[in-house]
Parts: sequence; C-alpha cells; structure tokens
Amino acid sequence: MVSPDSLEILITEKEIRRAVKRLAQEISRDYRDKRPLLLGILKGSFVFMADLVRLLEIPVEIDFIRLSSYGSSKVSTGKVRVVHGLSSGVRGRDVIIVDDIVDTGLATSFVIDYLNKRKPASVKVCALLDKPSRRQTDVPIDYLGVKIPDRFVVGYGLDYDERFRDLPDIRVVDD
Repeated sequence: MVSPDSLEILITEKEIRRAVKRLAQEISRDYRDKRPLLLGILKGSFVFMADLVRLLEIPVEIDFIRLSSYGSSKVSTGKVRVVHGLSSGVRGRDVIIVDDIVDTGLATSFVIDYLNKRKPASVKVCALLDKPSRRQTDVPIDYLGVKIPDRFVVGYGLDYDERFRDLPDIRVVDD
C-alpha cells in the first residue's frame, strides 16, 4: 500500500489555487452577461469544480455527468460510457465542460459529441490539467490550468482506484 507521503508533489496547493483563480477570472470575463451551465465530469472534477464555482463572479448553473473508461487501472480502456447522464436541458444553452484532466482526449471528445447532439448554443472546455503527450483525439481546451508531463497523477479529486482524491495537491504515482 503506497503512502501519500511517499508520492512526489508535481503541483502544489498554492499553484493550484493560482490556476483556479485565473480560470475563474477568464470565464467570468467571457460570460459576463450570460448564465452558463457548468457540466462537471465525475468523479475527478468535483473538487476543482467546487473551487472554481466559488471564485466565479457570474451566475451559473451546475450539473454533472459521470463517465467510465478507467475502471481500477492506470490506463484508459479507450471505451467511454455514460454511468450517469445529464439532468439539465442544454438546448440553446452555453455549456462549459469542467474536467480534472484531459489525457487521451477520448472522454472529453465523447462529452462534446454527447452535448452537441442536444443542440447547445455553445460548448467550451475548462480543464485543470492537460497531458498532451497522451492525446489520441484532438480536443479544444478553451480554459486550461496547467500542462503536465506523461505521468500518472492523483490528488485534488483525481484518484488511483478511489484513493488519494483527498490530497490538497497533485502528486505522481510511479509504477
């Protein structure tokens, strides 16, 4: 059993707070006269989304979608499925997908397609982390916190087999 204290810190709490504040300012500026729907991808985005929403200076609605593509592995299966779908209507709405990390791009691309079938006014992507070296499909990231190297990370909502979500920073789990 790996101890959290043995994991290398990749992004500190302070760096995360700075990134989330910057993202909130960018979104608040771009949606000044609108009320977007923030769509969090569960489970990983819940910590990031909670902090982001508290820093926004605009009214928003929130909803969540839960996907599965990892199981208990460090590697995506490549097959994305909806475990829990939308409860809000998106037709004619400005939607911002809030994700913890864009890795292969498969899950984000899946959600963009899922939303576009429901005819929103616009769809944007806000991701705390981007791991471009693992990309399998190109996806736009309109609001990006931090680019990271190809390492498996946990903390601040991200997990490994449901562990480490509670860490206040982003840490690396080595093989």
